[in-house]
Formats: sequence, structure tokens, C-alpha cells
Amino acid sequence: MKSLTSLWSITAEDLAVRCCTSATQDVKTVLRRTEHEGLSFLAITLTDYGKVIQKWLDQGRVVPWENSSFKKNSLTGFPVFLQGFLGRLFDPSSGALLDCPDIEAIFALRQLTLMFSKIANPGDGDVSPRRQRRAMSEYVQCERDVKVSDSTLDPSEMEDFKRISDMLFGDLFRKVDRDVHWGRIKPKHGPGAVADRLSSNAKFDLRSWPARLHRVFPAEEFLISNQSQKDSLSEELDIAEPGAELPVRVITVPKTLKTPRIIAIEPAAMQYVQQGLLRSILDAFKEDSLLSRIIGFDDQNPNRAMAMEGSLNGNLATLDLSEASDRVSNQHVRAMLEDHPELLQAVDACRSRKADVPGFGVQRLAKFASMGSALCFPFEAMVFTTLVFMGIERELSAPLSRRAIHGYSRQVRVFGDDIIVPKDNVLSVVDRLQTFGFAVNISKSFWTGKFRESCGREYYDGHDVSIVRVRELLPSRRTDASGVISAVSLRNQLYQAGLWRSAAMMDRLLGKLLQHFPNVAPSSPLLGRESLLGYQFQRLHPYHHSPMTKGYYVVAKSPQDHLEGNGALLKCLLRFPYQGFGLKTLPFNAVNAVDVASVDDEHLERSGRPERVSIKLGWRLPY
Repeated sequence: MKSLTSLWSITAEDLAVRCCTSATQDVKTVLRRTEHEGLSFLAITLTDYGKVIQKWLDQGRVVPWENSSFKKNSLTGFPVFLQGFLGRLFDPSSGALLDCPDIEAIFALRQLTLMFSKIANPGDGDVSPRRQRRAMSEYVQCERDVKVSDSTLDPSEMEDFKRISDMLFGDLFRKVDRDVHWGRIKPKHGPGAVADRLSSNAKFDLRSWPARLHRVFPAEEFLISNQSQKDSLSEELDIAEPGAELPVRVITVPKTLKTPRIIAIEPAAMQYVQQGLLRSILDAFKEDSLLSRIIGFDDQNPNRAMAMEGSLNGNLATLDLSEASDRVSNQHVRAMLEDHPELLQAVDACRSRKADVPGFGVQRLAKFASMGSALCFPFEAMVFTTLVFMGIERELSAPLSRRAIHGYSRQVRVFGDDIIVPKDNVLSVVDRLQTFGFAVNISKSFWTGKFRESCGREYYDGHDVSIVRVRELLPSRRTDASGVISAVSLRNQLYQAGLWRSAAMMDRLLGKLLQHFPNVAPSSPLLGRESLLGYQFQRLHPYHHSPMTKGYYVVAKSPQDHLEGNGALLKCLLRFPYQGFGLKTLPFNAVNAVDVASVDDEHLERSGRPERVSIKLGWRLPY
């Protein structure tokens, strides 16, 4: 705790110099309150204060009664804590936003109040039982809200939803529908956990297959590598009827000190096919010039560029949704796919219908899917995009055409639940989202002032005011590998943000833990300091004559997971870059298509996400 308050104090002094003010009294306040209130003061109380300040910026004035955690001036109501920085943004006597607020002061206030907003829960990543129960209760309540929304939605609204959806995604759905019809869905297992509790390689020996899935994706075509094994598979195969299906396993994972994140772990068979459908959807998506401009799946930079433009010109609004994925109803997705029966059947077959919620038992799901399903992200993006254009159409009071939608490709962008829309249409879009049961997070949605936020970046009046966040407690010993790795990343982010004193403090802390802590380039595998002076090296490689530096590097080895027989052959065949999969289309002469350079020669002995990471001292490239 002492190291965190020291870091805050030095950062405050660093920023006070940049803003030509003093932070002496602010440092005393933080030290005193942290001593009595602990980490929750830094992670929760300060964060709430930062959100209030952000709201004042958006509203254009200080609202004294919205800040109850810190003292105020008895005459003006102006906050006393961080008043030196606040006075560079607001008039201390009236509380009104200045005509030219100091951008450095905006960054400073955000940095000092939100610095610990994302710090992980201490205690080996455990979530406290109280917070876990509350999170599960909110999950179940969200499920009830989805059911109520489904029952109260006007049928005419759903007809408009289907019409706009078909205009946007009809061609994409038809392509994926054809892939399903012709058996071109190539499944895939990922390295993550599954509800069956199978290891990474054990998934390729899967012998449990839901009956719903079997009718659309026959197990014989997805679980064996050659025709001769069909009879033996039939004897081993367990076809589970709907009542005996394995439900998704709902768990909490650390997010912030205040709130955990809820995810759902899918059964292996469902995830296997979901990944195949996702591949087909993304392939069709890339072929559509319009959709690739208004929806993002892997590149957040367009969202960030548009958020910066919106902060400068005020023409674009940024929206954020609460519990976004959990509020996408299965009825929304069914309506979208109604005219594409084979794709609808395929998506429905690999969708889990029940969830095992700790403390609440097995629950029937009205939502389409929680985070954890491979199809959650693409379908939530398509639902949100449809609702955005429904809102725009209502505001225009005229039907949209696909050509008209092209005209909005520089004004609308959806990346998950980060949504950018024209400011002129924002209220109508918000209304459509709420009508369909979604909760707009007002504290993180902006359209009135000069502040905008999207995909982890924040802007004010065209200036990037994104901050550096502390993600973990600072380490006290070198054996805390994850803590050391996080601290090195934090040090380099502070340096890149120009917080020189804070970076120097991290240098001193890490210098005590790491015997070798050299200057390196950002691309180096070594844990080291990034510097404008460039990297340093001690010797040349004896054979390659490339520079070498001694330092610590990360070692993360996949767990032992032996695989042989049919499962091993199946895994190898699935790694080939051919189209289609199944007994009818499996090209055993595809061996020439293997990219040898991409093959991990230990993948049949070790597989899955590393159970732990460590750091090791050695010689590596400094760049």
C-alpha cells in the first residue's frame, strides 16, 4: 500500500509542475485517507470523484452536491481537494467552465483520480464472496429483464428491426447460409477452458455431442479423421438429448476492485462449432465493403480516430452500454436470421440454452449468449448496428436504403459495445437501444461537451487525454513474476506519458528487484526500460553478429497434455489451410498445403494456456 501512495504522491508532484500549481495539501489528504480507508480509497473513492469531474466537464460547470466525499469551500462550494488543478478548468467563484480550460490540467485530474480504477482485486485474483454473490444476482436480474423486454416489445418494432437487418446483413447471411448448406463449416478448438473441464488436447478426443447439434452438424463428420473410424466412434459416442445437455458454467473473473466480470464457459462441442461459424461469418464480413467500414472486430483505431474527431468538432457521439452482451436477446438473433433457415438452424443448434449460475442453480436463458460464446461478439455488433440505423431512420422520418447507409460510413462505427453515431441522431439511437432492452451507460456516453471516449482512448477538444492505469499491486519480490511484468509495463507507460518522476520511482523499485534492467526497444523480449536514448547492448552474438543484452525475459510454457491416435490426427488435419471439413470433403492429399514454419512441434505433448509465468535471466536481443 505504501508503494501505491508513494507513486500517487510523486505523480501528483510531477503533474503539479506541469500545471504550474501545488499538490502538497492533496498529497497529505491522500496519505491520511489511505491510512484509514485502505486500497478502496484509491480504487473506489478517487475513481468516483474522477467520474464526477468528468461529468462536470461534460456539463460545463461544477455541481457541488455531486461531490460528497471531499471537503468544499464553505462560501462557493468549490472542491478543496485538487483545487489547484480544478482552478485551471473552472472559475472558483462561479464554478463555470473556463473558455480555454488547460488540457494539461484535464489530463492531470483524470490521471490522479482514475489511476487505480482498474487495479485488480488483491489476493491471487480471487473475487470476494460478497461481490461474487452480488454479480451473480445482477446476472440473473439481467436475464429477467431480457424476458420482460421480449414480452413487451411491439411487433411493429421487430418488423422494422428485421427489415433494417436484412438491408445491412442479408448478403452476409446468405453467404454463411450457403457454407452451412454445402458443409463448408470448418470447426476449431481454442486453448481456453470449457464446461466439460477438458484439457486443451483432450478436446480432440471429444465423444459427447448434443442431439440438437447432431441433427445439423453430424458428429461423425466433425470428430473423426477418417472413414474407417466411423464404426468405432458410433460405439463410443454419447448423444445428449436436450434435457441432458451440459449447461454453460457461469463464473466471475477479476475486473476491478469494485466489480468482477462475469463470463460463461461453453461446453466443448458447442464452442467447437461456434468457432467454425465465426470463421465463416468473418470471411463473409471481410468481403463486404460497407460492413467492414462500420463494424470492427479486430481494429480499434477507426473508433479512436472518430472519437477524437467527435471531441474536436462535436459532430459525433460516443455511446457505451452496460451488460451489453447479456442483454442481446435470442429473439433479436432469431429475427435477424428468420429468412435464412439453414443458418438459423445452425446458430440455434450450437447455442447453449441453459446456464449453471452459482447460488441460483441451472437457469433457462433468454439472452442469446454471454461472453464466452464465440458468436457473442459478432451478433451483438450486428444487433447494435441495426438499432443504430433504426434510430437514424426514425430521426430522418424517411426509409433508409443501402446507398443512404453508405453515406453514414464515416459517422457510424460499432466495435462491441463501443458505439459511435452522429450527434444529431444520438437521442433517437439511445431511444431505440432502450426500447429493445439495452442499458446505455450515461456516465461513459458523451455527446454534449468536448469529451469523447471509445475503445480505451479518451479525448478532449481533439487532444488525447488518455491516462496510465495501475493494473496490479506493485511487486515486493522478484518471484512475483506477473507483478514484475505488470510493473515494467507500468514504468514504460509512465515514461511514454512524460511522467518522468513517476517513471524514475519505478526504476528505483524495479532496480532493487532485477539485477539487470537495461534500456531496450519496445519490441525486445527483455524486461527493460524504454528510453528516447535508444537501447543498450553489451556484446555481439558470436555467429549472427547481432547486439545482445543481458536481462530478464518471460518464460510461459503450456502444460503437459499428451495426445495421440485419432485425436492427434484430427488436430493436425484441422491445422491445414483448406476449405471445408467432414468425411465428404476431407482432403487427405492436403499435406502439401501445410505451412511448416507455423507448426509447433510440441503441440501434441504440450497445449493450452500456461498455468503460470516466470522470468529468467539470459542474453537476448535488445530490440
